[in-house]
Amino acid sequence: MSPIIKWAPFLEPFEDMDKMFEDYLPARGGFTGLVPAVDVYQDNDKVYVETQLAGIDPEKVDVSIENDVLIIRGVSEKKSEVEDKNYYRKEIKRGSFYRSVPLPSHVIGEKASAEAVNGILKIAVPKAPEAKPKTIKIKTGKK
Repeated sequence: MSPIIKWAPFLEPFEDMDKMFEDYLPARGGFTGLVPAVDVYQDNDKVYVETQLAGIDPEKVDVSIENDVLIIRGVSEKKSEVEDKNYYRKEIKRGSFYRSVPLPSHVIGEKASAEAVNGILKIAVPKAPEAKPKTIKIKTGKK
């Protein structure tokens, strides 16, 4: 699992370079499908994850949470009826996709909600209450 790094604009050129190499190298772990980009942010009560679903039927997307890791998987299918395969340019990727996102806080996965509006999937997950330290009095054998 990769560490969670807060977004920093100065790192974007390096991320772009990583993405360029990912296009030419096989995916790590044997998965060769699409990997959707995500935005992750939080407020005092919830963690939010957004990803683009443009051209993807939300009914073909599964969202789950396990051990504070959000998993998004689904299928992007070709809907056009173009028979001519002599493309000049083909940049739209189709097929299965998968993304796991470690969440920045402990969450209550059973109370998560997901909504797809205008091609954007927004997932909201309530944060779990913080565990509070408990003081334990030590008993002694003295009376």
